[in-house]
Amino acid sequence: MPLRSVAPPSFADDSSAPDGSASTLYRQIAGLYEQAIVSGSLAPGMRLPSVRELCQRHGVSLTTALQVWRHLEERGYAEARERVGYFVRRPAQAALLPAVREPELHEPLQPDPRLFAGINERISVFLEKARRAGPGVLDLGSAMPAPSLFDAAALNRLAIGLLREQPDVLVYGPSAPTTHVEFQQAMARHALGFGLSLAPDHIGATHGNSEAVNLALDAVAEPGDVIAVESPTFFGILQAIEVRGLRALEIPCSPRTGISLEALELAARNEPRLKAVVVVPHLQMPLGSVMPDSHKERLVALCTEHGLALIEDDIYREFVESPQPLRPAKAWDRPGTEGQVIYCASLSKSFAPGLRQGWMSAGRWHARVQMLKFARTRNMQSWSQLLAARSVGSPAYERHLRRMRVQLREQREAAARAIARYFPPGTRLSLPPGGISLWMELPPGLSSTRLYDQALARGIRVAPGPMFSNTGRYERFLRMSCGMPFTEQVETGYRTLGELLSQQLTPASGRPSAGKRA
Repeated sequence: MPLRSVAPPSFADDSSAPDGSASTLYRQIAGLYEQAIVSGSLAPGMRLPSVRELCQRHGVSLTTALQVWRHLEERGYAEARERVGYFVRRPAQAALLPAVREPELHEPLQPDPRLFAGINERISVFLEKARRAGPGVLDLGSAMPAPSLFDAAALNRLAIGLLREQPDVLVYGPSAPTTHVEFQQAMARHALGFGLSLAPDHIGATHGNSEAVNLALDAVAEPGDVIAVESPTFFGILQAIEVRGLRALEIPCSPRTGISLEALELAARNEPRLKAVVVVPHLQMPLGSVMPDSHKERLVALCTEHGLALIEDDIYREFVESPQPLRPAKAWDRPGTEGQVIYCASLSKSFAPGLRQGWMSAGRWHARVQMLKFARTRNMQSWSQLLAARSVGSPAYERHLRRMRVQLREQREAAARAIARYFPPGTRLSLPPGGISLWMELPPGLSSTRLYDQALARGIRVAPGPMFSNTGRYERFLRMSCGMPFTEQVETGYRTLGELLSQQLTPASGRPSAGKRA
């Protein structure tokens, strides 16, 4: 059916929507095209009207027309091709696989003293094996976007202009501040864009997100204290807890909504040395879950009631595909230095990984974090702070993020199709609404640790489930990276992994029990 069969709304301009809202109008128009795509009237690959054609057809402004296509792009129904236009996207095929099962959410995982230590040794073994494998390994395990996804040319132009303007930016004097005031102001404006009001002088620059989380742990706890974490969780958080002599209490985490608030509340009532909770609310690592606003509000209230520090690791928020920016849990916190939430963020994944530019706002622990930061690193370089300050929030940065989200979505969906095609029957996978990795559940009897060793021998690196917990519960789970373009080499890697897993199911014959599947 031709595109012109989609009837335009009868509004003459943006202000004539029933409630006078341009926001309502762009959603109505987007809904018409979404319905046509779902029904098959608009086929995958078909070219959509240009922005100007959309303006003429529906009698709307250029701004509203752009909102229509961006909304459909974020929802996965349209894709922008640079200098060509917008096209109907091919729908995701993750439905070929059942979703990862929900855990038992009502009880925290019972603390065992033997489980409070050992993660550093286990991670070191995995990493040392990868190091010994040498260069040339196909890395399908790291959670990092490929270098090609970053706008190096734009950053280069900005860096040259900054050096011309401030040739002394690469040095600092004895009284240089830890955080540059321009960076504080820029991050405060940036935070307003996703519903977070912060005073600039409550913002501190850090060496990446990891330092922010580490400072937060040091500020709120001492050796022997207990820190509640999501299960599974990023192994770097478990390592940071262990190296400080703290104890990690793993709380079950849903692949849809995040940490179990019921289990956390039970832990808060029964564990006297529980001092803090660490959560990744947006695209939780490794599950990819996005915490609903109602859960964030309840989580902040729970931590406030029990006097717990809430350490919010928000490193992946900008990768979430959502019509509107998602608000952090910090948005429900008390203002200023009364807050119970320590907000930690970074530009490492989205802007320039090599700069390692992070930042944080520590609420009631602000003064202590500032003291700890200065005692450890003294002066903070201004160079990366100013580069970030002059990039974040600009139209060019927002365009960069949109391009990155589209590319990452295509890579995730290509990876999901490969998993459905090559992995053994019984594999489960939940496709997250954004991000750079996939978390999957393997069929009973399979071992991701064994796969790690077998894959390395074939020149492929993955991230086995036991890296993300101290409980031993995730031997049948696997995290796969979607950060790199899905090339023929990458697809061959997935095929090889599927063959190795199939061989685990039939060790006697050594031949896969399931070949390539449609």
